[in-house]
Amino acid sequence: MTPLRAILRLHSPLGTPLAGDTLFGQLCHTVREMLGEEKLEALLDGYTAGNPWLVVSDGFPSGYLPRPTVPAALQANKEEDPAKRKEAKGKRWIPHDQVHLPLRQLLGIAASDEDVYGKEVCGKQNKPIQAVAFHNTLNRLTGTTGTGKFAPYTQSQTFYQPDQHMDVWCVLDEDRLPRATLHQLLEYIGNIGYGRDASIGLGKFAVEQMEETALPKHTHPNANVYWTLAPCAPQGQGFDTLRSYWQVLTRFGRHGGTLALGANPFKQPLLLAATGAIFVPANNMAQTRFIGNGLTNVSLIQKTAVHQGYAPVLGICMEAI
Repeated sequence: MTPLRAILRLHSPLGTPLAGDTLFGQLCHTVREMLGEEKLEALLDGYTAGNPWLVVSDGFPSGYLPRPTVPAALQANKEEDPAKRKEAKGKRWIPHDQVHLPLRQLLGIAASDEDVYGKEVCGKQNKPIQAVAFHNTLNRLTGTTGTGKFAPYTQSQTFYQPDQHMDVWCVLDEDRLPRATLHQLLEYIGNIGYGRDASIGLGKFAVEQMEETALPKHTHPNANVYWTLAPCAPQGQGFDTLRSYWQVLTRFGRHGGTLALGANPFKQPLLLAATGAIFVPANNMAQTRFIGNGLTNVSLIQKTAVHQGYAPVLGICMEAI
């Protein structure tokens, strides 16, 4: 499995957060559209048995990774002032060039949104802003809006600075799919739009670069825990649950493509460990690029549907409390 970094340049706001499991689902739809149903079935062979063809991370501001999710007891400087504790919570990004540090030092050098996206200039925010946009549907008989399905409505969107660069980390089995083909799949998604409301211009991006990354080799030499870069399903992996730390994420998935227009576009709710989780292996640390499970039985109308319960991981050294 080859670790890759795709650098994306956003061209429009996002209607759906750039989440690894959501992006993986759209990549599967794109494989079916571009390469055919048989190719998708071949790629998904063994997916729920610990043999994924691809594992995708969330999208992060270029040059940074998500801060690990750990309790305050593990932090190097335990702040007593509530205002400073709140400020420390806002520092949620770790620079790439610091991943070799042990956990407490990583937390100590975490960067804030202001550090990552830039300071406010002339009252204009540089960090991403969530805001609502107004939409309407015209009644073609009257040429106006109206009531019911023709009533004006709002949808939330995440606005970034023009040409914001984002990193997506991938673990790819190049024996099953060439790196160049993955690049083409991502470009296709960037052209048609990722996630919700792509048909009205959201989720557009360009793939600036896709490169093999040596970042996993630069982690701490005595790494003893896994640090996840996407939501995952860690059950049955033999982790020490008393020493692992994660936040629970409920994923309310839905189908894409033609199934999104059906009577029941929604998938079964899933409980996942959110991005940035720390998992401690019960035994020795294995050399792996990802952890988790491929999930099935996620849809009532498409029995073969799967959900990415895998996450790319980096190894870090967690000191004892």
